[in-house]
Amino acid sequence: MATDSKLEPVSGAEIEVARERCREMVRKRALVSAGVAAVPLPGIDIVSDLTTFTVLVEEVNKEFGLSQQQIERLHPRMRVLAYQAAASVGGMLVGKLVTRTLVLQLFKKAGIKIAAKTVTKVVPIAGQVASAAIGFALFRKMGYQHVDACAKVARELQKARVIDMGTAPV
Repeated sequence: MATDSKLEPVSGAEIEVARERCREMVRKRALVSAGVAAVPLPGIDIVSDLTTFTVLVEEVNKEFGLSQQQIERLHPRMRVLAYQAAASVGGMLVGKLVTRTLVLQLFKKAGIKIAAKTVTKVVPIAGQVASAAIGFALFRKMGYQHVDACAKVARELQKARVIDMGTAPV
């Protein structure tokens, strides 16, 4: 697992290893999200998802060497490239201090599905199953998007390092 003391974002074969490890984390957390979504108490799933997704994003960023603390320790040119790459791939959570407020903004973009997940709880059993399925799918999709954004940023930084060193990729 990557630690905050890691000086460089992952590169080479490490990118794919980190990607698969993070996708597994996403699947596990999505199952937790689905379980909480099945509880027939409106709103509890949203609060749980905010907390769970916030922690997940931080862990994914660290796995790729792209947490805010890790990026801030990069050479200034690489730091700028990391933030530019994150912006270009739509990775609004890559390299940022991830807060529940920031995650809530992301959730609001997926508002229709969250509303559907909440409304389905009104219908006993079938509604809870539908809510769990929607919760799982939404959480997994958003998690996978973040993992893919981190992988793309790591690849962009690897290209920049290769260019700086004047060598072929590892």
